[in-house]
Amino acid sequence: MKTHPRIIFFGTPGFAVASLERLVDEGFPVVAVVTAPDKPTGRGLKETQSPVKLFAVSCGIPVLQPVNMKDPQFSAQLASFKPDLQIVIAFRMMPRQVWSIPALGTFNLHASLLPQYRGAAPINRAIMNGEKETGITTFLLNEQIDAGKILFAEKTFIGEDETAGELHDRLMEKGAALVVKTVEQLALGKVSEIRQDSLIVDPGSLKPAPKIFRDDCRIDWEQDVYSIHNLVRGLSPHPGAFAEFRMADGSLQLLKIFKVIPEETAPDGLPGDFFTDGKSFLKIGAKNGFIEILELQLSGRKVMNSGDFLRGFGKIIPETHGI
Repeated sequence: MKTHPRIIFFGTPGFAVASLERLVDEGFPVVAVVTAPDKPTGRGLKETQSPVKLFAVSCGIPVLQPVNMKDPQFSAQLASFKPDLQIVIAFRMMPRQVWSIPALGTFNLHASLLPQYRGAAPINRAIMNGEKETGITTFLLNEQIDAGKILFAEKTFIGEDETAGELHDRLMEKGAALVVKTVEQLALGKVSEIRQDSLIVDPGSLKPAPKIFRDDCRIDWEQDVYSIHNLVRGLSPHPGAFAEFRMADGSLQLLKIFKVIPEETAPDGLPGDFFTDGKSFLKIGAKNGFIEILELQLSGRKVMNSGDFLRGFGKIIPETHGI
């Protein structure tokens, strides 16, 4: 009879739920779940529970929501569950006193091929940088962020027009399968750990994946069309690439842009100029061509296609040019 290790699972967003659900469905004993504290959101500041908590509660799994991960009482509470293994997916940095508790260690699922794209936004950054492939990695935690010994890694392609949201969903499912594989192989003692520094030939070639900030989302129309295309799809659907324009009515409008087609051609006008027939297409000039806008959003409005935008708001577009 196969014996599964007792697992404590750490995670917060939907990306982590797929792995937790897969573990539960396959009969692994998840003895506790650790997730972020409930937080007030929306106009009514209603307490909102994390996706991981909602799933755990639906399964009757005990849920812990520590404010301070270094609290000795929290470590003692974890140890009381007698875990053999801990799994971390999309959770905050963990102190040694927590990740060192189980005999089999604590491993993390990361959405890149480590050691590339260490950090908080590996999916976004890979697409923003125009990568053609990425992957998922399971690795043991240590004192450094995303730098522990690699257990398993799997590659996958990135489609030419694939968005961060689409890649997120694919990696979420692939990651769930890799988590199960990692648990099974650790339990059998059939894992060959790989030091990340053994994979680094040139430290200067490492690409980081820092958190996305507002300035990272601003479109520079002086860039080439492919760089802009990568930025847009790397930030779609969240947080969304944006640009500000002075409209014909004098208002300064922020446009979020979610889906585009890059058109490399001889420049016609200045970067940032609008080009449209007023009813069916909307393009914006860039360094070496046009960016055709397929999906966009005016501040305070819903996401719409360019045709709906032109029919509803076409009159505010400044100095339009026909093509």
